[in-house]
Amino acid sequence: MTAPSTFGLSTEARNLHWLLSNLVEEVPGIHSVTVVSSDGLMLLSSDPGHHEAKPAGPSDGPKGSSADLATIVSGIGSLTVGAAKLMDGGGVKQTMVAMDEGSVFVMSISDGSLLGVHATPDCDMSVVAYHMALFVGRAGHVLTPELRSELRTSMESAL
Repeated sequence: MTAPSTFGLSTEARNLHWLLSNLVEEVPGIHSVTVVSSDGLMLLSSDPGHHEAKPAGPSDGPKGSSADLATIVSGIGSLTVGAAKLMDGGGVKQTMVAMDEGSVFVMSISDGSLLGVHATPDCDMSVVAYHMALFVGRAGHVLTPELRSELRTSMESAL
């Protein structure tokens, strides 16, 4: 199993990979980041080479698998959209789950795509949310159906 290479990807796809990597490297407290399509498939991950489950350590993501984070993000996104419909709350912009040992943030990107972040319990939540909003602002307009298809194919070929 190999990590998807950015070699051969479009400029837009390479830019999204760079933005995602930059989010993890620049924002203190972020463990991992994923972008999930509206149908729940992982399009991007901050650790694309870690698709296999491994024993979780204190600084690992959920069970050490980027696929696990994508599943969690997709589920949270679906649950909050359903809750918003029941409550006539309109569109869901962001969801945050604070736990004893970490936090999960989910933010809408476009066309049902979601950005998910797993962070440390002591992260500055406003800083994480701010940088997520920057990512969404930069990525949302380029995340076209064609680019989502390219990213999906890239992730599938890595499996």
